[in-house]
Amino acid sequence: MISKKSAQAINTQINREFFSAFLYLAMAKDATAKGFKGAANWFTIQFKEEQEHALRFAKYLEDQGAKVVLAAMDAPKTEWADLLEMFKDALAHENKVTAWIGELAALAAAEKDFATQNMLQWFINEQVEEESNAHDVIWMLEMSAGSKGALFMADKQLGKRGRS
Repeated sequence: MISKKSAQAINTQINREFFSAFLYLAMAKDATAKGFKGAANWFTIQFKEEQEHALRFAKYLEDQGAKVVLAAMDAPKTEWADLLEMFKDALAHENKVTAWIGELAALAAAEKDFATQNMLQWFINEQVEEESNAHDVIWMLEMSAGSKGALFMADKQLGKRGRS
């Protein structure tokens, strides 16, 4: 059975994951408003993945006999100057998520909670992928700087992203 301290920390992370989903939905809608359908697709998939992450944490808590407690959240930012700013914000957010997952892992280790440590390994690996994906898009957008044609092609490439 999971400790109260670990359950509270995971509940906090569940709410953070839902905020992440909300943030990516805001990015998708701003990208759509700016005419970037490919980026909107990329962010919409990210939105769905973040919801799945929250639900994965929730199921883990329930499997451990702990209650899931949802909390109010702040509204995310809703407008960005351009796609590069969106993806830089996405990377900065993923860096925060990685730090939070690390804090959960440190807590689980301190409490010798091997089940939670094992569950968190999936999220640790996922964060490596999340940060790498954002870095790749930032590189592509920086290479497109100043070229509407290159930006068009970058958006087309983002539109090819499917569910992982």
